[in-house]
Amino acid sequence: MPALIATPIAFIVFDLDGTLVDSKRDLAEAANAVLVECGATPLPEEAIARMVGDGAATLVARAFAAAAVDQPSDALARFLERYGQRLTVHTRPYDGVPSALATLRERYPLAVLTNKPLRATQLVLRGLNLDGYFAEQFVVGGDGPYARKPDPAGLLALTRLAGVDPRTVVLVGDSVIDWKTARAAGTQVCVARYGFGFDGFPVDELAVGHAVVDRPEQLTTLL
Repeated sequence: MPALIATPIAFIVFDLDGTLVDSKRDLAEAANAVLVECGATPLPEEAIARMVGDGAATLVARAFAAAAVDQPSDALARFLERYGQRLTVHTRPYDGVPSALATLRERYPLAVLTNKPLRATQLVLRGLNLDGYFAEQFVVGGDGPYARKPDPAGLLALTRLAGVDPRTVVLVGDSVIDWKTARAAGTQVCVARYGFGFDGFPVDELAVGHAVVDRPEQLTTLL
C-alpha cells in the first residue's frame, strides 16, 4: 500500500460526503424527489452517488441528463429545498469516524473542505455531533469565496490560515476530485477507499506519497 512520506504532518483537511459521512441516501432521495416532480423515473441510489462531488448544480444536471428529461430552470433550487429538509435523515458518520477524529484532534488541527454549500455543511456536522472537531474558520464550503474542488484555492487558503507548509498538509477524501485537489495544491493525499466517491478512481495512478485507507480508524495509525 502506498504510504505518506513527508514528515512531520501539521494539518489534516477532510472532505465531507463519502469521507466523514455516508450521505448518499439523503442526496439520492432529494434528487429523485425533484426528478419525479418533473415526470422522470427515479434513478438508483448508487447511480446518483456516483454523480456527487462537484457541487449541487452539477449533481442536478447529471441527474436530469441520466433521466433523459429536460431540466427546468428552478431544478437546483428545488433540489436544495428538498435536500435541506433531509440533511441527516439517513446520513450518518462512517463507523470509526468520531473516534478517529477524537484521536487526530489531539495531534493536529483539523479542517473540512467540501463542495457542499457551507450552511448545509454546518448543519450536517452539527446534527451528527461532528462540529466540535473543527474550528469554525476551518470549515469551507463550495459556495464561499473560493472555487470548488478540484481547484486548489480553498485548500491553499486553509493551509495559509493554519500557517503551515502545504507539504505538511494531508487532504483526506474519497474521490478523484479530492486527489486532483491535493495534487494541484502540492499537499499530501489520503484516499478513503471506503467512500462512495471511490468508484472509478484511477488507482493505477496512486504512487509514493499517496496513502489509501479502507476504514476510518486506519487514519489514526497512518497519520
